[in-house]
Amino acid sequence: MDESTEVPPSSPAPFSPSTPALPSAGIAISPRQVTSAADARQIVEARGLSHVKVGLFDNDGVMRGKYMSREKFFSALDHGFAFCDVVLGWDVQDQLYDNARYTGWHTGYPDAPVRILPQSCRELPFEDGMLLFLAEFCGAAEEVCPRALLRRVIERCERAGFAPYAALEYEFFLFDETPDSARAKGYRDLKPFTPGWFGYSMIRNSVHADIYHEILDLAQRMDFPIEGLHTETGPGVLEAAITVDQAEAAADKAALFKTFVKVLAQRRGLMATFMAKWSNEYPGQSGHIHLSLRNKADNKSAFYAEDKPHGMSEIQRHFLAGQQRLMPELLSMVAPTVNSYRRMIPGFWAPTDATWGVENRTAALRVIPGSDKSQRQEYRLGAADANPYLALAVALGSGIYGIEQGWEPGAMVTGSAYAGEHPPELALPRTLWDAAQRLKKSEAAKDLFGDAFVEHFAASREWEEREFRKHIGDWELQRYFEII
Repeated sequence: MDESTEVPPSSPAPFSPSTPALPSAGIAISPRQVTSAADARQIVEARGLSHVKVGLFDNDGVMRGKYMSREKFFSALDHGFAFCDVVLGWDVQDQLYDNARYTGWHTGYPDAPVRILPQSCRELPFEDGMLLFLAEFCGAAEEVCPRALLRRVIERCERAGFAPYAALEYEFFLFDETPDSARAKGYRDLKPFTPGWFGYSMIRNSVHADIYHEILDLAQRMDFPIEGLHTETGPGVLEAAITVDQAEAAADKAALFKTFVKVLAQRRGLMATFMAKWSNEYPGQSGHIHLSLRNKADNKSAFYAEDKPHGMSEIQRHFLAGQQRLMPELLSMVAPTVNSYRRMIPGFWAPTDATWGVENRTAALRVIPGSDKSQRQEYRLGAADANPYLALAVALGSGIYGIEQGWEPGAMVTGSAYAGEHPPELALPRTLWDAAQRLKKSEAAKDLFGDAFVEHFAASREWEEREFRKHIGDWELQRYFEII
């Protein structure tokens, strides 16, 4: 329920309680100063590293990667390297899609070309001077690569004359469990890190200040600085608002945040989950996106108009209209799991229709009036389980599409968006399967993201739904086993 300010950031100051010095003295360049292949070589050589870590993100936003020798890494900086394209053809359990055209047994799962992104260089605080570099697929695989997809949407935005800024915020639950203990319990009767409902608790963040400081320090050192960190309402749940940045960098930061908060928790004997909804008893976990556009010509806000109602410029209205109109068609990209749809129920802080309002947290789209620096809107539909690259591509791409079409939004919601009736075209699909069918038929999606991506991602969501339907759950057994 927190929010991020939409102001382009300056370089963050170190987080003082626990930020250590770099592990090697005399290094002339720090990880976040790396901007080129030459810089990457310099920092690896200066640290005397024999290997570096290289990672990329799959269809579901899960980070995949490996250690790479210095010699191979230096070669890859110039020529790229090969990575098995199976990571674009399997699910979160490494089970192979049987319905994807891009890759599968019919292609033999070949290697696909990958480019290193020198500017993504990060310190790995847990590994004594080790460096991490992000990568993304290129060649034919670029058509279905989530990070490359977002980059294409950003380029479309820039061709329209705008520079996009974004900030993502996540709710996540911490458990006093390990991967082994959670499996041993069958994921039942798990012990939350803290008990009870206690949102914005000063007691919790003071008693457990050490882990809060570790999260803040990790975020600072790996350059996904956190603007706000607090308890949410529910046992063991925290919310982190990542500082605003240019859209591509914002997605990188969100994806790294989700990955390395899990790493930090497990290194402490805890677990963090970003499931959309892990229990019927508690609210779901959101992955809200704050967005603003600035004019490339004069660096002024494209959203702010002092003399208009709520400070909304014509551009912001068109942007909002695109997000609203396309939300039902693109839902599977921001609600990508079966579990995502457990969250979208009235009264639990998750929208159920493609509504908008001004400073209204019951609506799917929240306009936040402000100034040239802070006028923005919040895409509140997304859950914490979404791939950050795809969620941001939808939030930004649908808005740009609305600008291109000159669309106007529907009527603004006042009061509770859960009350009353909304036009049928604003109704959101209620299952992942239905959402995937809407995506497959969406001409706007094909225009924004390309036919190859739409076909591939929709197929992957159909696979996810079919895997779910193979499962017989506790509810069915309890309801039908004896009586039916």
